Amino acid sequence: MKTNILTAAAVSFLTMTTFAQKDQVKNAEDALDDGNYAEAKAQLKVAEANLSGLNDKWQENFYLYKGKAYSGGNPTAEDMKMAAEAFQKAVDMGSDEATEGLTALKNNLIQSAISDQNKEDFEAAADKLYTSYDLSKQDTIYLYYAANNLVQAQKYDKAANYLEMLNELDYDGSGEAFTAVNVETGERENLGSKQQMDLMIKTNQYKEPEVEKIPSKKGEIAALIARIYINQEKYDKAIAAMDKAKATNPDDMGLLQAEANMYYQMGEKDKAREILEEVAANDPSDPATFNNIGLMYAEIEDTEKAIEFYKKALDADSEFNEARINLIAAKLSKERSIIDEMNGLGMSKKDNARYDELDAERKELYKEVLPFLEKAMEVDPENTDIVKTAMNLYTNLGNQEKADELKAKL
Repeated sequence: MKTNILTAAAVSFLTMTTFAQKDQVKNAEDALDDGNYAEAKAQLKVAEANLSGLNDKWQENFYLYKGKAYSGGNPTAEDMKMAAEAFQKAVDMGSDEATEGLTALKNNLIQSAISDQNKEDFEAAADKLYTSYDLSKQDTIYLYYAANNLVQAQKYDKAANYLEMLNELDYDGSGEAFTAVNVETGERENLGSKQQMDLMIKTNQYKEPEVEKIPSKKGEIAALIARIYINQEKYDKAIAAMDKAKATNPDDMGLLQAEANMYYQMGEKDKAREILEEVAANDPSDPATFNNIGLMYAEIEDTEKAIEFYKKALDADSEFNEARINLIAAKLSKERSIIDEMNGLGMSKKDNARYDELDAERKELYKEVLPFLEKAMEVDPENTDIVKTAMNLYTNLGNQEKADELKAKL
């Protein structure tokens, strides 16, 4: 009989505890209705101590209210993470309301991260973006953005860790962006999917739909990892990270570009140039590659080779003015030795004859360069340096009419 009395007393105690927990959960709901998130958190903390005593429905409500309490007001990144974990538990228990709360929370995390970025609080943005990734591991784009924000925040060790994670996940990031122009704002916006883009075009709120190719980010990721390790003088790690990325993506030209940049930063410029020449052989359509090779040859004062590659860049894209300007500079670099020799001549008959030869050589050089300058001005008419250079050359060639025309343009 004594045992029965004790058992009855224990059951009575458990029942009283359960009633108290239910009251606390209900009090938390009332506090949430009043917008009193601090009180809701306090009630839920008391209830959580004996949560197992509640049935499944009350536990589901507990996690739903906890998600609401920690995501309400002005939550920190840690609050949002706790809210997300609570919402997820409620979702797992069948709560449709928690599903909506979790979706809203993810959107709020992203918007809050964007706000942090705009304020240049890159570390806070990274924390929120990583939390977004942590909530939904398939959303690896947020891990990528978190890593980039950490680079901006100069938190290089943590950034490298995130970037290495992306490599482990074989993250690519390529795809398609379905964009259209917002009629009201005039801004082009990413509408998420082809279906959404088509729908918004039909509403006449958007126009000019486009499908834009998003290139692979593997090369960029490898380049960032290498840059971090190079800055830290961890060259072995930089090379190992690049080799690892290339092993899984041997045909990725972006990775070869990144590798060339890595060796260039490390001071191994010959190796960097060799890699870029391999890239150019595999993809002769990219003018920037040829231009960069030209610049590397210019650094070692191999002017003829530099000009050769600038011309290849222009063959790939005749509007690539950067290569054209570099070509002009390379050609005009020959002027220095001509002028130096002219200035070193004396007044003898022989010297005067040589002076005339050199002057004629200089003018031929100017005539050779002028067509490139004319084209450069056509492609980039606002570049005053190009106009000034052309004006000086016309003056030296005695074409004052053309020089005055360009002066008026300036």
